[in-house]
Order: sequence, then structure tokens, then C-alpha cells
Amino acid sequence: MKLLVADDDPQLVRALRITLASQGYTVVTAADGAEAVRVAASEHPDLVLLDLGMPQVDGLDVIHALRGWMDGPIIVVSGRTGSGDKVDALDAGADDYVTKPFQMDELLARLRALARRTSAAPSEPSVTFGDVAVDLAAHTVVRGGEAVHLTPTEWRMLEFLVRNPGSLVTRQTLLREIWGTDQATDTGYLRLYMSQLRKKLEPDPSHPVHLLTESGMGYRLTP
Repeated sequence: MKLLVADDDPQLVRALRITLASQGYTVVTAADGAEAVRVAASEHPDLVLLDLGMPQVDGLDVIHALRGWMDGPIIVVSGRTGSGDKVDALDAGADDYVTKPFQMDELLARLRALARRTSAAPSEPSVTFGDVAVDLAAHTVVRGGEAVHLTPTEWRMLEFLVRNPGSLVTRQTLLREIWGTDQATDTGYLRLYMSQLRKKLEPDPSHPVHLLTESGMGYRLTP
């Protein structure tokens, strides 16, 4: 896989380039937001690691620009720890959010999980709930006759719930499925992703009838 690392911290970029190259990834880099968009357009990376607070063009604007034509995963790697920043990044189209400082092994695990999900080839039929149709084979979601765009992480969360209709799916199970590690901890990401899915798929996101929360346990999909 080819990865774009976009960050204005040269020491971090150097460390990531060395570590990722040792894991077999091809790495291209950018030191500011404008360069990130240019490099992405010319190099066509499979996945982007992106800082939010970069010169020239802010990371959120970079995400918006990339999502105009790029479907590959985007992982935000940022020192901004506020929940508002995370929500904004996910709303813009990011698939994951890693807070600095981070453990390199956790970042590598998330990269592997995203790579597995992106390259997977499900062969399941369509499943419907309410006015939503989910085609597991084609990786498409249609609501009321209109196509709905999901990020890779949103898709994976919905896919796992769809494959277990009516059953309680625990938070730990979802964390393991999404990030590919038993050591993953719930830092609020699941709630953010579920909120995004409800905005896109529920008639009234504040009063969901299909994507339900089981307090203290996990989530359940009901027809």
C-alpha cells in the first residue's frame, strides 16, 4: 500500500516514514495542507495520515478536498483532543482519529485494520431496514432511493451490525472488529461513529428506531 503522511512536524514525519517503510508500506509525504492535496492528486495514495493543524490549508479543508474524488481511508493524527475536533473531522470524511502522542504499535494496528476492510470482498446479498437497503456485496447503501455515502469505518460498523440483526453487539466486539486489536479502548469513537450513522440512516437521529444503544453494553440493529 502507498501511504501519504501529511504533517508539518519533520521529526514525526521522519519517524513515520522509517517505521512504515520497515512494515512494507510505500510512503510519500507533505509538509503543509496545500502540498498534501497536490501530492494526493499526483501519487494516488491508498491511505492518508493527516494532521489537522497544518500551514496554508487546514486539515479539515484537506479532507473536504480529498473526499471530492478519493474513497480511500483517511486517518487524522492530531494533537487536538477536543470532542468537537473529532466530530468535525469525522463529519468531513475522516475514518479514524488518533490523538498525539500515540503508540506506534496502535497506529500500525489501525492501519492494518483499515487495509483489511478496504480490500475485503464480501459476497452477501442486500439487507433492508426501514427505507434503507444495504448491499453487502457491492458496498452500497441506499435510503429512500438515494445513495448514501459512508466512510470505510462507518461502513464496517454498519456491516457488522447488519450481519448480526437483532443481536446485541458489545462495544468490545466492535472495537476489535474496527481496529483489529483486543487492546483497543473505547475513547468515544464508537459513539461518534454511531451518531454519524444515525444522521445518515435514521428518520429522526435523536430518536433512533433501528440503530439502538444498549446502555453500558453496546448496540443493536432492529428492522
